Amino acid sequence: MYKKVSVIMTEKELISYIDAKLREGPKLMEEYVQRNGKNLPFRKPYFEIKKYLDDFILGNEENRYLVMPGLRGVGKTTIQFQLYDYLLKDRAIEQDRILYIATDELRLFLDSTLIEVIQGLVEEIHRTSLVYLDEPLFIFIDEAHYDPEWSKAGKIVYDQTRKIFMLFTGSSALNLEMNVDAARRVTEKKVFPMSFSEYLLIKRNISPSHQLTQSLKDLVITGDDESFHDAVNQENMINRKLLTLPRSPQKEWEDFISFRGFPFGLDLEDAEVHDRIFSMIERIVEKDVFTLKAFNTETRSTISRMITFLAMQKPGGTSDSKLSQRLGVSPTLIRSILNVLEKTQLIFSVKPYGSAGKISRKPWKYYFLSPSLKAAMNYKLGRYDPYDRESMGVLAENLVASYFFWMIQTTNRPHGIFYPTHKGGADFLLFDGVEDIIPVEVGLGKTKTSQLKRSISKYNSNHAILISGGIQKISKEDNIIKIPLNTFSMI
Repeated sequence: MYKKVSVIMTEKELISYIDAKLREGPKLMEEYVQRNGKNLPFRKPYFEIKKYLDDFILGNEENRYLVMPGLRGVGKTTIQFQLYDYLLKDRAIEQDRILYIATDELRLFLDSTLIEVIQGLVEEIHRTSLVYLDEPLFIFIDEAHYDPEWSKAGKIVYDQTRKIFMLFTGSSALNLEMNVDAARRVTEKKVFPMSFSEYLLIKRNISPSHQLTQSLKDLVITGDDESFHDAVNQENMINRKLLTLPRSPQKEWEDFISFRGFPFGLDLEDAEVHDRIFSMIERIVEKDVFTLKAFNTETRSTISRMITFLAMQKPGGTSDSKLSQRLGVSPTLIRSILNVLEKTQLIFSVKPYGSAGKISRKPWKYYFLSPSLKAAMNYKLGRYDPYDRESMGVLAENLVASYFFWMIQTTNRPHGIFYPTHKGGADFLLFDGVEDIIPVEVGLGKTKTSQLKRSISKYNSNHAILISGGIQKISKEDNIIKIPLNTFSMI
């Protein structure tokens, strides 16, 4: 953890600091947007936020207070600097009107606040006030969660001027830290690890269509004939494109699931990727966890051992009491740590299906936000084996669970993901928000549907989903839809 150095800045020193940040912006930008002399590829959130920037420049000032939460390592800072680059070069915005500020540096070393910086920029650099500001300013705030008053600062600026575009990034818990007033004003764009379709686009220049992604989501949730036929057509189109890959689609998928979940891993050797991911997990524990909750220093090793246990565990529920016995600490501390790890979104939980009482009594299942996280942890522990089908099957289940979690977070479809508590049930139960339960089974080579048929009968489901590496193309058997793992991974 960083050791805080309290330096009370004078007004003159603060202005000098802001001036330095304005001057350093282009140099920092080059370091973030280029690698080996080439511009880094753009991710989907870049284009979404760029549209808001364009609208703001054209006079539509409604979406001018944005937050971009996401797990460390997903590329939030790079997206900010790509937007900075766009404003400076394509939109010809003056350099002194674009400010990038890292709040961890501001708070931990300079003991100043965001609102002080914004007021200094407006009042001393541009010689006006928030109310009378008549030319647009663009402020990119990184690691915003290091200032506990960041959302209040955003609200004040939003209410006093329509001429400042603000983009806050931070941990995945950033949206949880907003006060009610700020939440009503903010536009949120969450950033997740890469999907297989995004990997294919960025790494191989193969572009699965947006229609493929949408049709697969519709197929999973509705199971109707229209989405089925649409998904089949879209799958045929992408499979023709995959013929241009330098190796088989299966090998490409295996490489993606184990190593390429994060943008920084695209051009690194396999071992380097796992080292980087492992270091990233350590930083999440050292910085993000302790920012969210003030654990004592002795708890640090308990958190690391808990993450190790979850990484080594095969699919199955994990109770607080089981973890308590394993790690030698109280169930209360276990629950507190798990809650914070979920807030960082390093992990997420899948709860048992049933009443509130059953949810509290039964163990919960935990998955990593990307299977590459689990693979990296097992690599460091000497347990990663890409040739072991059981190990790859565990990663495949993690991938499917994480994709459903991403869908819930971004589209609210499905409304929930659970697991059945009875033996012989499906791997997952999706709740569609009305009354229907959608059983889902996952496997590397599964082709049998007996478990899904029992689940359909038990829950009176309209349809069920089998996602498997043993399936060659999307097909339908009665009310069971079969989707190849490779194809599903393009959601």
